[in-house]
Amino acid sequence: MLSLITGVGAKGQVGETVAGALARRGDTVLLVSRDATEVRARANEIVESGGRAQGYPCDLSDAAAVSELAALIRSEHGDGLDNLVNLAGGFASSGKIADSDPAQFARMWQINTSTAYLVTRAFMPLLMSAKGAIVFFASEAVLEGMRSSGVSAYAASKAAVIAIMRSVADEGRGSGVRANAVAPSTVRTASNQGSMGKEARYIEREDVAAAVAFLCSPESKVLTGQVVRLR
Repeated sequence: MLSLITGVGAKGQVGETVAGALARRGDTVLLVSRDATEVRARANEIVESGGRAQGYPCDLSDAAAVSELAALIRSEHGDGLDNLVNLAGGFASSGKIADSDPAQFARMWQINTSTAYLVTRAFMPLLMSAKGAIVFFASEAVLEGMRSSGVSAYAASKAAVIAIMRSVADEGRGSGVRANAVAPSTVRTASNQGSMGKEARYIEREDVAAAVAFLCSPESKVLTGQVVRLR
């Protein structure tokens, strides 16, 4: 299978682990990140381990750049894409709404929501051709009953990702495209451990990768429009 994963740059993050899991099962993985050096390094590591990978630098918040990326991948890999994992994004606290900075809200929307929308939009024709699957990354913070005080910008951006996923799932029924989302709690990543310490309660990157791999497999063919909580 041909799988594209966004947000695969820095070491010790979820993207690196998801890409490795899909490569080990035999997928050709196309990795995308803003940083050219990092994304090519992650791709080279997979190739050196016996997998098939290629890295592509791209600013995923730039609609024209994303469209150019889709055209390039179509020219290099053909008209079909089996899996798309919309992992690019980030987190920042915005404080209480009354004291928050509108620029922070716009930033969260740009890196979490706009990237997922633009990538899905550009690659939908390839996914339709292959009757592919899309996995979006939401967050446990936006699920019912969870507290989101101080993170309104992040929570709003991730809630919008779920809304996009549901629209894509509905629109994709006629073409065979499936869309689901994972909503993890705090994941053990290098950046999270650096800011929260090693003893905080985490879920493991490998468990997140296993859930993504399942949603990008024939075994999950009856699932679409679902949010899978990971904790």
